[in-house]
Amino acid sequence: MKVGCIGLGDIAQKAYLPVLGFQPGIDLHLQTRTPETLRRVADSLHLPAERRHADLDSLLSQGLDAAFVHAPTAVHPQIVTRLLEAGVPTYVDKPLAYELADSARLVGLAEERGVSLMVGFNRRHAPGYTQCADHSRELILMQKNRVGLPEEPRTMILDDFIHVVDTLRFLVPGQVDDVTVRARVRDGLLHHVVLQLAGDGFTALGVMNRLSGSAEEILEVSGQDTKRQVVNLAETVDHKGQPTVRRRGDWVPVARQRGIEQAVLFFLDAVRAGKVLSARDALETHELCERVVRTVLERSGAA
Repeated sequence: MKVGCIGLGDIAQKAYLPVLGFQPGIDLHLQTRTPETLRRVADSLHLPAERRHADLDSLLSQGLDAAFVHAPTAVHPQIVTRLLEAGVPTYVDKPLAYELADSARLVGLAEERGVSLMVGFNRRHAPGYTQCADHSRELILMQKNRVGLPEEPRTMILDDFIHVVDTLRFLVPGQVDDVTVRARVRDGLLHHVVLQLAGDGFTALGVMNRLSGSAEEILEVSGQDTKRQVVNLAETVDHKGQPTVRRRGDWVPVARQRGIEQAVLFFLDAVRAGKVLSARDALETHELCERVVRTVLERSGAA
């Protein structure tokens, strides 16, 4: 199977290539416009010259069976369009695009061409979070905080808070009939944002504070007098009387802990089986993010 990896930045090098580079039956091809990065990364994987590509035309000429897109968000629409038009099943880092219209167009194009399109919401595959889906979920609380990183609202919400939005959507146990957004914006920068989703018998809260004094990610689900807490995707604490702690094994790879390995294998297995994956549900996450963006901008007077 010929698999292309487009974009060789941090996320590709740290999370995806350690999985893709060692999968049996995969002929991995790399593409980036930065020659030194291409040489260094390809050398580390011992890839021959014919699997190194400086442009997308060269990569597409190889007759790809699948592609992973890890280029900057701003160029996702043009790259994903080329891949889908060429009939290449495509996995793309979140978000599909900064603008909802572009995301909707890409999902529509994939469906029109009958080509798989999958968005990399790896937390849906992370062991700690999938275990939360088996727990009572009357109340869901997710925090994903950073240190000293206030940012322009659309960029922050689509590049980072989208993980919180999608995880809440993944875990809510029923139909959402109430959406509430709160935020603090100063000098055009988003300091924090809070999203509440509520329905019959449940409430889900998503929080991101970019001036929190700590880089952390904490998920809690509770109900029926029990609680499950996942800290930084690595430690799970069950509360029912005395807390019980389960930690990530010393030799568990980070990509597996964070659900990236599982997401990659899910996508590749679907390609091998000829199963077409739809990004329609992922588009609903983008639609909810757009609602958050518009609410934040309107309340800050920037709309």
